[in-house]
Amino acid sequence: MPAVHQPIANSSHANGSATADLPTTVHPITIIPTTQTNTTINPASVPNFFDDLLHQIPLPLWAIYTIFAVGALLILICCLCICICCCKEKKKRHQKKDEKINLIGVNGNTTTALVQPDVADVDYGSTEQQRGKLLYSLEYNAALSELTVGIKEANSLKAMDLGGSSDPYVKVYICPDKSKTFETKVFRKTLKPIFNEQFSFQISKSSLLKSTVVMKVFDFNRFAKHDIIGELRFQLSGVDWNHVIEEWQDLAEPTKLEEEELGEICFSLRYVPTASKLTVVILEAKNLKSMDIGGFSDPYVKVQLALDKRKWKKRKTSMKKKTLSPYYNESFTFDVTFEQIQRVNLVISVWDHDAMTRNDAMGKIFLGCDAAGNQLRHWADMLSNPRRPVAQWHSLLSAEQVNSTLSLKKKIPLRHKLPR
Repeated sequence: MPAVHQPIANSSHANGSATADLPTTVHPITIIPTTQTNTTINPASVPNFFDDLLHQIPLPLWAIYTIFAVGALLILICCLCICICCCKEKKKRHQKKDEKINLIGVNGNTTTALVQPDVADVDYGSTEQQRGKLLYSLEYNAALSELTVGIKEANSLKAMDLGGSSDPYVKVYICPDKSKTFETKVFRKTLKPIFNEQFSFQISKSSLLKSTVVMKVFDFNRFAKHDIIGELRFQLSGVDWNHVIEEWQDLAEPTKLEEEELGEICFSLRYVPTASKLTVVILEAKNLKSMDIGGFSDPYVKVQLALDKRKWKKRKTSMKKKTLSPYYNESFTFDVTFEQIQRVNLVISVWDHDAMTRNDAMGKIFLGCDAAGNQLRHWADMLSNPRRPVAQWHSLLSAEQVNSTLSLKKKIPLRHKLPR
């Protein structure tokens, strides 16, 4: 019998029947198309990209361009500010480097020894902060028992204001008496003022040998306490007064050996020439001296006018209880003609009220054509700005200092003898 050949399909079916019980897992084949990316950007497509981006922003084109322009302007301003700050910082470092130079002077023995620092005496790298130099002169007249102190000029003063400058003036007095205090005029925005002012003190030869001349350089502030830049102290004992002393000296750090803080007072002045009215407004005081046992005082302010060194008119404020920083804001108006204003002195004094005993003077100050320094400047500002109030803070002095400087006559002449 001939052999019968089965089709391949049947044989595969037979084999499959043997494995029909086994589980089969069919994995799908994912065909990932490979695309070739072209890294070369067509320049012609860039404007189309920005145009599409601009059209997708829900704003009109003029608003978008305005925003871009403002942003560019802000970036430019920031860059300019950064450049300015860098320049200021560089200038500040340069100034600090210059402050390290310490100039050392020498004493002269000639008749008028104008002492300047020598190049060989320059001390580089000094860490001490320099306050500047002062040129002064001293001369004593034994026949008149008169000491003349000259404040010539200053140089390389320490900058006390934010703008890198100062408003310097010099205060001069003699210790331990300190009966008179003089001040130079104020120079605005300078570190090398030229004063050329002289002040005379009546002092005997015996007292001269026990005295010390004090010259303090201050920075003027109209509405705050005046900052001290530095000081000089010159002992008068053992000096050869046959010659005039004139020399430069470096300012030293200020001391408080004889300094007595009596407080400050703020008031405004206003003069109207057409109406012949002088208005004084006492605003406030601060840091007054404690006069009572409890550490406080009961202060009030007395306002007095003196005409030709004679007591003329006076008013006073209300009394504030138990305070060292009273606030008044009280106004006083006086009839003063334009001819009289040239001969009037205004005396401001602070008193402590006592119910059982006599009232005590806490501090005093006077302004007018006979004043000097800050007081004269305030008075001059009032006269040069008619009809406008001019306010300023002043440091109080002792009553003895003001009385000895002003030398008021106690007797008041009859009305018909008053100068007109």
